[in-house]
Amino acid sequence: MVSERSGSSSYWIWLLALFTMAGFIEAGFYGQVSAFTPLYLPQLGIPPADVPRWTGLIAAVTSAIGIPFLPFWGALADRYARQPIIIRSYVAHLLGGLFMLIAGNVWVFSLGRTAMSFSLGNSGLMMTTLSERTPTRRLGLAFSIMNGASPMGLFVGPLVGGFVLDAFGFPALMFVNCLVIVGVILVLTLGYRDNFKGTDRGSLLRMAADSLGIIWRSLRLRLLFPALFLLFGGWVMAFTYVPLATAALYRGADTGQVVGLVVATGGLTTLVVSPLIGALADRLGHWRVLFVGAAISVLLWPVPALAPNLVAFAIAWALVNGVASAVFAISFTVLSGSAASDVRGRVMSFAFLPVNVGSMVGPALGSAITTASVFTVFPVAAVITLLGIGTLALAARLPA
Repeated sequence: MVSERSGSSSYWIWLLALFTMAGFIEAGFYGQVSAFTPLYLPQLGIPPADVPRWTGLIAAVTSAIGIPFLPFWGALADRYARQPIIIRSYVAHLLGGLFMLIAGNVWVFSLGRTAMSFSLGNSGLMMTTLSERTPTRRLGLAFSIMNGASPMGLFVGPLVGGFVLDAFGFPALMFVNCLVIVGVILVLTLGYRDNFKGTDRGSLLRMAADSLGIIWRSLRLRLLFPALFLLFGGWVMAFTYVPLATAALYRGADTGQVVGLVVATGGLTTLVVSPLIGALADRLGHWRVLFVGAAISVLLWPVPALAPNLVAFAIAWALVNGVASAVFAISFTVLSGSAASDVRGRVMSFAFLPVNVGSMVGPALGSAITTASVFTVFPVAAVITLLGIGTLALAARLPA
């Protein structure tokens, strides 16, 4: 384990690498579950005609269950310590993977998806821990690299998982994931020492309510969270239906591999774009780059719906997802800078709340608008993102 005494110049890099790895594995697991659930549902007894509706409903309902617990994870971290609360999220993923591994019907499978929703709140605590050790001039770059791990995981996870799925089946894929997550739990337990110790010994319920109150009392945060929800709600909705859009354009064998490749192209551009945008934001300003990136994504969102074939669709998806991923990564720097240092941990425990709510609302909306065509989600995502830019502009005018 790298010691914090070895110097902040090396320790923050080690911590960044550790959290980036953990986020990458988590996103890879989530990406596989999202990409291959539509392909696995018929094996759980769902008629093919009902798969789009069930895909949206499962994603929406299971995401909704974990959201009310978000305030408690930040409160528990402030009361005791952040590290065990971070590790808790990977234990939730492990339980989710085990339930989906043994699932013989859609209800047990949905229980596994529900268990995954109890992992919420870990990334904000990681970012808070990282921000306390990262030089200010490198914060945008660090956040972009760390949060760029999620889109990269969404790239590599389905890419590798598609081959495992076609060769051995979905349960085998879940078994491999469970083994990997056990490794992540061990690394996060032994790989670093978080010196933060909570001092608040008040009621957890009061602390959880105070976490919500901190956001509500800040005019900027009160608008910033809805703005980020709108910016990313369309992205989450579109991502949910990319596997079905791919299947609609591809009629051959080995569908799992093809879906994995198409989803992977959306993460490949993130490898270059996200760190580049992060470094650019450090130089030109985080808010300015956030606005420009979001505006570009609005122009790109309708393009996949116009693609005449699978190759064109994959390229269009790569472009729009790369830009959306970079905007997603830099948004955390804006959020962190809008919170006072003494309450930043509690605020950042809600950092993924806009995406979590988007994971609930987006697929639910998608289940309604895809009755005619799954490609409808892409122009609708452009409209939702445009609304997010307008709300973001209002938030930027308010004092931090």
